[in-house]
Amino acid sequence: MGGGATRLYSALTQTFSSSSLLPLPPSHLDPQQAADTNLDPGFCQDQKGSPVCPPDSVELLRQCEEALRDKPPRFHREFIHLNVRDSTPIRVMQWNILAQALGEGLDSFVQCPLEALNWSRRKYLILEEILAYRPHILCLQEVDHYYDTFQPVLAGLGYSSNFCPKPWSPCLDVEGNNGPDGCALFFDQSRFELLDSMNIRLSAMMIPTNQVAVVMMLRCCSTGKCVCVAVTHLKARSGWEWLRSAQGSDLLRHLQNVVQKHCGGAAGETCSDIPLLICGDFNAIPTEEVYRRFITSPLGLDSAYKKLSQDGLKEPEYTTWKIRPTGECCTTLDYIWYSQDMLRVDAVLDMPTEEQIGPNRLPSFSYASDHLSLVCDFSFKEKK
Repeated sequence: MGGGATRLYSALTQTFSSSSLLPLPPSHLDPQQAADTNLDPGFCQDQKGSPVCPPDSVELLRQCEEALRDKPPRFHREFIHLNVRDSTPIRVMQWNILAQALGEGLDSFVQCPLEALNWSRRKYLILEEILAYRPHILCLQEVDHYYDTFQPVLAGLGYSSNFCPKPWSPCLDVEGNNGPDGCALFFDQSRFELLDSMNIRLSAMMIPTNQVAVVMMLRCCSTGKCVCVAVTHLKARSGWEWLRSAQGSDLLRHLQNVVQKHCGGAAGETCSDIPLLICGDFNAIPTEEVYRRFITSPLGLDSAYKKLSQDGLKEPEYTTWKIRPTGECCTTLDYIWYSQDMLRVDAVLDMPTEEQIGPNRLPSFSYASDHLSLVCDFSFKEKK
């Protein structure tokens, strides 16, 4: 890691303490950080000392399509509409974008050509996917190009955001890395006003872990209603089911406290006025304890992607599909949870077929990550 990235990482890690609530990083880089962080020249051009990114989504999407013109087209996916469309739906995207350092260094996607993992093209695939659906709320995991790419580029399109790096990111073990990976939460400032934000280091049995979450309290500009949004990435790998369960319980506890704070309710009460949206790579299949904790939570949560099934009770067959030296993995690990009594799912983006994904699975020249994006349209339910 270069000197600038090292100094930036050192500054970030100083925010971590024994407390599970972490001080927020600045919403924009100070001059020294800006000097230490090389903004992506593919998107941000320095004009008189001020970085300028593409001014609108149409221009940036054109730029992405031009950069990818000689590659296979992205997957064709359609929205499944479940209700009469709300005039102002809230579009939410959940996506583990695959940290660049992990994709090139540690994850060993044996059927993926090395060229397909090159950042010079992956960055266009990632941004093209985001721009294709233009979510109002964007929740990302494994972000290791926040300061040089995603924050400045998406800020130029009207998004505000916060980023929380992992305390001990595996990206730092990869030569030539771009700093630690973590979770990032973006929201469209034309649709929402930020009321509160916090970065959380998740705990298990009162012991801080390496997993984090970003939580925001947002107020909808058109309705005046509030929604509490969280993004997280729980512990990976088999054998850590107990830890994921504890981390999930800790996140639910934090969210209940945040909602109570803004409802003005007493500790232990469940607020019925502020809905929750919780996005994440839970690294947990639907039979795991952490899934059961969410589905049976007194917060009244349900998983939006169950709506794709005929009976509305089953998760998709897969949200990730990859081939590693240990074998092929096709399973569901990613979720968008929502308060079912206060929010309505109006539309869900369908999943690409096995034929679309192809025999070499993910990532590929067509798709930037080993995880598929989840996209849903929500609307506020009227009180009865």
